[in-house]
Amino acid sequence: MTNMRLRTRILAAAAAAALTLTAGACAGSGGDADGPDGASVTFMLDWTPNTNHIGLYVAEALGYFDDEDVDVTILPTAQAGAETSVENGVADLGFTTLSNVAAFDAQGADLRMVFDLTQKPVARWCALASRTDIATPKDFDGKTFVSFGSAEQTAVLRQMIRTAGGEGEFETATAGTNTFQALTNGQGDFGGFYVTWEGVESELNGPALQCFVASDWGVPGNPDQLGFAANASWLADDANADALRRFLAAARRGYDYALAHPDEAADILVEQAGEAQLDAGLVRASMREIVDGRYWTTDDAAAVPGTVDFAAAQDYINFLYGNGTYVDADGDPLDAAPQAERLATNDYVAADASADAGAAPSEDAD
Repeated sequence: MTNMRLRTRILAAAAAAALTLTAGACAGSGGDADGPDGASVTFMLDWTPNTNHIGLYVAEALGYFDDEDVDVTILPTAQAGAETSVENGVADLGFTTLSNVAAFDAQGADLRMVFDLTQKPVARWCALASRTDIATPKDFDGKTFVSFGSAEQTAVLRQMIRTAGGEGEFETATAGTNTFQALTNGQGDFGGFYVTWEGVESELNGPALQCFVASDWGVPGNPDQLGFAANASWLADDANADALRRFLAAARRGYDYALAHPDEAADILVEQAGEAQLDAGLVRASMREIVDGRYWTTDDAAAVPGTVDFAAAQDYINFLYGNGTYVDADGDPLDAAPQAERLATNDYVAADASADAGAAPSEDAD
């Protein structure tokens, strides 16, 4: 089992009890239309419901999927993970990262990223603020990283440490489901967090963190292109491609609504994903962080573009390839770097599909 697949399985096992939400009456695959104009899509989460997924829940609650005549089933992630589930046809789409798509395709999968939610880095590499011996990434040298076993993370951290003047050598300890707990109980010295979720949680509830951004310390491109992926063979069917376009139009409208109405969208997520027992205050604060930090938009835009920045993606992929991150199914290094323009496509996100972020709910919405 490769490091990437190990990380995915660990994450998936922690999320296996997440909420299953059925939007519409059908839970079939995207190729099974419910009528002459209807379509259906199954979507698998990568983790328990959070603000990364909020646009899907908003689109369901406000009738945007109904407006596009597409039935959507949101699935909790399986133990195998969203990527493997999409690869094997268990789900039509899954939430993942472009770097994960590259790693899986290097080993024989044929995934394509079709929607990029995040437009700027959201990952942070942090120690507890009480650790006064850690002032820059150089101070990670010789310490213990709380890890999910990813070669990608190792490459990023080594570059950060070396850029800060260190040797890039550190130990690792396998994380459980809570990196905060691992740091506070002394299992490790530093770990990875998302600023839009764990970073907000830290500010609300502690413990306080001292964090660093990879791009500030020598890591090129955008490491954090998070979004939706499909199997290329599924996309090859015209009916599935049409279902995807409908799904993305509605989902994008849901994310745009969340940007324009962050508190209302947060409340929708908490209600729709009730079994996840989300903290309403955390969800609202997370949405405010996303809006204020413009993590989903570019420049001063108010809407989510949903498109992959291929130049930033390729810069990061080249960096990972240069550090030996990508291996084939036999564990051998690839002969050449994966190409972002093959791993992802913007063809299914309509250029003129920018939704009215303040749109009222559909008349058919509950």
